[in-house]
Amino acid sequence: MKFYLFIFSSFIFSSCVKDKPQEPIKTTVSVNSDSKVLVINEGNFGWGVGSISLYDPSSNAIIEDYYKQQNNNSTLGNVCQSITKYNNNYYIVMNNSNKIVVVNTSDFVKKATINGFNSPRYILPITYNKAYVSDLYANSIQIVDLNTNTISGSIPSAKSTEQMVSLYNKAFITCSNSDYCYVINTTSDIITDSINVGRGNSSICIDNQSKIWILSTGNSSQNNTGKLCRVDPITLQIELSLNFLNSQSPNKLCINKTRDTLYYLNNGVFQMPISSITLPSTPLINQGSKVYYGLGINPKDYHIYVADAIDYVQKSKIEIYNPNGSFITKFNAGIISNGFMFE
Repeated sequence: MKFYLFIFSSFIFSSCVKDKPQEPIKTTVSVNSDSKVLVINEGNFGWGVGSISLYDPSSNAIIEDYYKQQNNNSTLGNVCQSITKYNNNYYIVMNNSNKIVVVNTSDFVKKATINGFNSPRYILPITYNKAYVSDLYANSIQIVDLNTNTISGSIPSAKSTEQMVSLYNKAFITCSNSDYCYVINTTSDIITDSINVGRGNSSICIDNQSKIWILSTGNSSQNNTGKLCRVDPITLQIELSLNFLNSQSPNKLCINKTRDTLYYLNNGVFQMPISSITLPSTPLINQGSKVYYGLGINPKDYHIYVADAIDYVQKSKIEIYNPNGSFITKFNAGIISNGFMFE
């Protein structure tokens, strides 16, 4: 079944342009509701142009600001950091606007706003009624009541908490300004342990053996190398720790549908089977002079989506590749695309 939406296109801005982008031109296109990719566009800091783009892989149709179109020309705010689907809602985390915008999954129309955050980053549903929200500057992780869309409590922590996963009644919380990943008992909402996984740990995923993988960017100025660690979620022991070169800053760890292959950015796109005990030496996709900023793996076809932020002012270029690294196609999204949600 198809429904009709509008495609947005706007002028490309060079890095010297300081004004906000002009209003996009509307053109009718068809998007297949059974196959879509949501692209998270941070937008320039302070410009209030964070957005979500909608892309249909079957027709290559693209709506560059889907939320604005579906909400009477309203904007999300600044900066669009992440999106999570739960309870028939999308939760769009707006970092600098200090809020989470809740929209319907059916039509992307806003239904609520969760306020009161300092600088939210990601939301992790824990139960049907409860979620955790990480924060860039707060000394705590916020607890959100998903029934009332309000903050119901907090968990004291170090600053700069980032991505999170939940397994075995535990939440694993990465912390970008620390060497430690924090472990929360999701029943008591208390930090019960921490794991030393390296400086700048910020992305995390779970493989098909129920092991936790955590990627740390490191800090070359402090002589801290980036690391990729595999953690046993029951014993909390590090089973494998792989070090990157001091000059490297790996980031954006993600995993494919079968959860047997890892991907990350490190001046290119790298691919690594979870069975490997060494880091890959060469990229699957070369970055060249591009600025790779976002990464995702489509679970429907295993296609690799990578976002080129270009100069952080122009619209990002989204490139799509086969699992073997061969190029398929590309399209424009919003400004500073940092990630993807696949439907």
